[in-house]
Amino acid sequence: MAQLWGGRFTGSINELAWNFNASITFDKRFLEVDVRGSKAHASMLAKQGIISEEEKEQIVNGLDSILQDVIDGKLEITTKYEDIHSFLEANLIDRIGDAGKKVHTGRSRNDQVALDMRLYARGEVEHMSELLRNMLNCLNGIMKDNLDTYMPGFTHLQKAQPVTLAHHIGAYYEMFKRDLLRMKDIYNRMNYCPLGAGALAGTTYPLDREYTAELLDFFGPTLNSMDSVSDRDYLIEFMSALSTIMMHLSRFSEEVIIWNSNEYRFVTIDDAYSTGSSIMPQKKNPDIAELVRGKTGRVYGDLMSLLTTMKGIPLAYNKDMQEDKEAFFDAVDNTSNCLTLFTDMLATIKFNKSAMEKSAMMGFTNATDAADYLVNKGMPFRDAHSVIGKLVLYCIDKNCSIDELAIDELKSFSEMFDSDIYNAISLETCVNKRLTIGAPSPDAMKRVISINEEFIKNYSLK
Repeated sequence: MAQLWGGRFTGSINELAWNFNASITFDKRFLEVDVRGSKAHASMLAKQGIISEEEKEQIVNGLDSILQDVIDGKLEITTKYEDIHSFLEANLIDRIGDAGKKVHTGRSRNDQVALDMRLYARGEVEHMSELLRNMLNCLNGIMKDNLDTYMPGFTHLQKAQPVTLAHHIGAYYEMFKRDLLRMKDIYNRMNYCPLGAGALAGTTYPLDREYTAELLDFFGPTLNSMDSVSDRDYLIEFMSALSTIMMHLSRFSEEVIIWNSNEYRFVTIDDAYSTGSSIMPQKKNPDIAELVRGKTGRVYGDLMSLLTTMKGIPLAYNKDMQEDKEAFFDAVDNTSNCLTLFTDMLATIKFNKSAMEKSAMMGFTNATDAADYLVNKGMPFRDAHSVIGKLVLYCIDKNCSIDELAIDELKSFSEMFDSDIYNAISLETCVNKRLTIGAPSPDAMKRVISINEEFIKNYSLK
């Protein structure tokens, strides 16, 4: 068993306890960031005269050779090592001898783990930002193509007012835009280097923490060594943001699932993102959307797991904090997969424009505009609301839309109705006259799409 401790022990650890304590099966993901952090640390030690330039070169070359051998399959990360740190150090010593024993000078596993997690999480923030940018580009493309695709807007899952597909999709654009901005916030708060904090109280070696931070592309060093090794706020923030992303994906999935149903037929999902039934040959199921919706609860659980782990931990580092990794990895993996798959599925979805328009026509979505028509003729709004309510009941009994009634039928409800009512309550008029920014008219949507394009063009994580 390869470990980084044991001098004060006379007996060996119980095998079950060893396996329970070890983290190599999951923290092996840290291989590349641990190599990077160790190389930066060795460079700083040499700069400060704590080790020689020759020893630094041996360490750097040795670490690079280990990483390459693992990548090439020549070296296996096995469970005889307690964690990725002991794997690297043990193999480094085997390769370069005594110089390898100096790589840990002025460093504790506590600040080493904190660094690895921060580097790894930072990379995932960058990756998630790219996935969100892909989603926004996809959504904005759908918006540009569907400025005049009429559909019902809903409240309470009831048809409410006519909108366009561009407008509806634009709501999700705003959600994922906020998600992307959260990545920037998280990056700016987390991008400080904990290396040099030691176990909890710093070190007596003359470390140059600013130099180490610079080598690793951090804004600077963390400012309290106890907080440095025990802080997991940035993971909680990130996982909370991932949970919000999944919530948005789940809401969108629910709509796609509804729109794909036989009752709606608003969309056709590509075969690449559907499955069939083992018994019902006619079925084409929206399984990807359903799995995205299902995995949302899993990511929520990962966040709650870490929050619960951290809630009772006194300063500074405690072994409980090892439990951050598996929950974090799971949340990142699932959100990344869901975001990628959903974006790809969305890019291939076919929208049934005629079905959407027909649904808007038959759902009395123009009832508010009919009431506004009477208001503009001089009727008090509350009276107009009542008249149109009775008119809708009449149409339900006749199984028709307001547009299909003859002018004489309309006048039986109010003499204020005239032939211009038909143009006033057409879907095109109902949408096009809503001109304020954020509304569904083509002119308003074109302004928003232009703003969207500028946002994507100018967005920077750092």
